[in-house]
Amino acid sequence: MTDESKTQSLAGEVISLARDMIVMNMRFLDIAVFALKPVAGKNTEGASCDGTFFYYDPVWLLGMCKKEPDFALRLYLHSLMHCIFLHRAEGEGKDRRLWDIACDLAVEKTILGLGLKEAVLEKDQRLEAAVKELEELMNPDEKDEYVSNRLWVQDGKSASSQKSRIPFTAGHIYAFLSGGGADEEFIDVLEKLSYVDDHACWSQKIVTKSSDEVFKRIAERVKTGMKSFSKGRGKGKDMLLNLKQATGERHDYAEILRNFSCLAEDIAVNDDEFDYIYYNYGLEHYGNMPLIEPLEYREVKKVRDFVIVIDTSSSCSKGLTQAFLLTTVEILKSTDSFFSVTNIHILQCDNAVRNDTVIKDIKEIEEYAGKVKINGLGATDFRPAFEYVDELIGNETLTDMKGLIYFTDGYGIYPEAMPAYKVMFAFMSEDENRPAHPKWAAGLVVDDLKKAGKDK
Repeated sequence: MTDESKTQSLAGEVISLARDMIVMNMRFLDIAVFALKPVAGKNTEGASCDGTFFYYDPVWLLGMCKKEPDFALRLYLHSLMHCIFLHRAEGEGKDRRLWDIACDLAVEKTILGLGLKEAVLEKDQRLEAAVKELEELMNPDEKDEYVSNRLWVQDGKSASSQKSRIPFTAGHIYAFLSGGGADEEFIDVLEKLSYVDDHACWSQKIVTKSSDEVFKRIAERVKTGMKSFSKGRGKGKDMLLNLKQATGERHDYAEILRNFSCLAEDIAVNDDEFDYIYYNYGLEHYGNMPLIEPLEYREVKKVRDFVIVIDTSSSCSKGLTQAFLLTTVEILKSTDSFFSVTNIHILQCDNAVRNDTVIKDIKEIEEYAGKVKINGLGATDFRPAFEYVDELIGNETLTDMKGLIYFTDGYGIYPEAMPAYKVMFAFMSEDENRPAHPKWAAGLVVDDLKKAGKDK
């Protein structure tokens, strides 16, 4: 047996042992472990996975294990969690470097939270400190009387609600970093401490979507097993959080916005009812005078009257609010869903309506988001916003009202009566403890905020 063969054989045994140890310690990962097949190859730089195969350089792997005996298990578990959390499938259109860092941070914090003694690395204390610092940046303290003790009422029951925190998942980390939430020096530190595997295989076109579909099903099974594993142990909260995001129902936010549209006339050439033959004939034979003029209107489905309500209780930070508004305006501008002249009301409301900003041009929302000032920070009551909108409809300020989107953490007093327009509660994150929203309203977790404002 050649030296190269011996190296490959030994590296293969190391990976096999790491896989066995993962299954022994976390039985709920068995189907995931055996779905990702190890492949040794000297042309691979470090290690990477494409959702079907786990590629590794045997010489590099043995060298890393010589420095840190637990490295192989940590490496395989790290790559495996990228697959389970569907990170490869969710990265399209994002800044590659920042998305890689965000995914690595989400996975590494999850592994630290499992408390697996067979997967400890020398860098872990520094990594844990950096993660804690990033979480604090993502969730700045807001000093007000409601942060420590805020009450919400649901179905006659009262409960205490702490300030909601931005979940430490890849999507939220990416939104924060891409929005300028951390300086470049700190991002470099985060990148170095969280790096374990290479993500070069994630963008390979030869990898089909079948592997993503396989791991979507696997993630569901892992989530079920994870609940039993973590029950009573106080471990695995981060893993459950990431699994919920990966397996949660995906809503098309753009499509939901289009559902708030109304049929009406818009100023545009109606190509369907315009005959270009007569138009061109007149231009050619009668001194540039067309025989027929184009109709300057057409019936299209677009939004005119629309209400966005921002929950300005202590739970919703300025950064999240900016991120939500910027994401919304990007969708509106790209889908051509709104009239050139609009009547959009952006309300700020905690337990009362604190501000009403009227937007007559879609571009104004972007300007508003950039300099928004949060008014309120009191307890949450959704009813005043609906009562205020009803008043606007009653005095004909809103004559074509079709929809209202309420951005919130979901903890508050919901109205009982169903309004005469469509309603969607856009929740800032997954939260299994959140009270149920009314059945007459749609519920959507906006977990892919494309941009994030920076709290001042």
